[in-house]
Amino acid sequence: MIDQIVFKNPEFLWLLCLMPIGAIGYYLFWTSSRPLVKLPTLEGFKHSSSIISKAQAILPGLHLLALGFLILGLARPQVVDVSTQSYTSSGIDIVMAIDVSSSMLARDLKPNRLTALKEVAANFIEDRYTDRIGLVVYAGESYTKTPITSDQTIVKNALSQVSYQGVLQDGTAIGMGLATAVNRLKDSKSKSKVIILLTDGVNNSGFIDPLAAVELAKEFNIKTYTIGLGSNGKAMAPIAILPNGQFQYGLTEVEIDQELLQEIAQSTGGQYFRATDNRSLEEIYDEINKLEKTEIEELKYYNYQEMYRIPVIVGLVLLLIQWTLKKTLFRSFI
Repeated sequence: MIDQIVFKNPEFLWLLCLMPIGAIGYYLFWTSSRPLVKLPTLEGFKHSSSIISKAQAILPGLHLLALGFLILGLARPQVVDVSTQSYTSSGIDIVMAIDVSSSMLARDLKPNRLTALKEVAANFIEDRYTDRIGLVVYAGESYTKTPITSDQTIVKNALSQVSYQGVLQDGTAIGMGLATAVNRLKDSKSKSKVIILLTDGVNNSGFIDPLAAVELAKEFNIKTYTIGLGSNGKAMAPIAILPNGQFQYGLTEVEIDQELLQEIAQSTGGQYFRATDNRSLEEIYDEINKLEKTEIEELKYYNYQEMYRIPVIVGLVLLLIQWTLKKTLFRSFI
């Protein structure tokens, strides 16, 4: 509680510096004002010491102590209780469109592209605690995994379940993935709407042309960041399915339609990034996180509890005690 005490009028505290001077003045005045009696001998007073006569020295101390408390009262001590309330003045709605085609199981990122992406995307979601996020997955076709929501737990759980299970037709339908993400955001009332579209291939499936989807994004003022995922050259990726249902891996060319991804980003006011390993993927999501900032306002509420009455009352009580002792117990000595 002490660390919550502030003084409304701290300039009065400088008066406490005069207390030592007052103590010295009291001492000099008290010793000089004592009456002196000259006697030929003190033999008769050696064995008769009065405790009351010695205790009268506490009167100046009480007076000074009372003045000290009154000075504290003048400084007006207060206990301040500060509470804060934060709210977003312009939240961002974000849809992450994730390629889940079989090539996302390539092992040029560790342990594979899809798993590496999920780990990085989960951290990104945690940092966007003031925004709404949705998930769209696509391969040869697309669908909404999670509508935009402010519940991070729901989004992260849905992200953890994203996998290639042969449910979707294999392929890379970039146009459909982008169009589905636009459809999720077109009715949003948010001031800022963002799509993060990630792929590791070229558009080779779907019935929606990627450039047509771009026009939809532009119409609804949706900014799109695109990420091309995959190392330069060749990577170990699925090339066939074995009789036991497992993938057979082999070296395949990494082919990403960078021109298309750049055009999507530039046309919608976003940026294109290339991730060739785990670290660069993390850096890309960090960069997007910095570029898309949510405006947060914090309001502070101060509750002041006045505490000046306590030192004032103590000071007055000490003055009363000092005056009472002076007029009664120590009257014959003053």
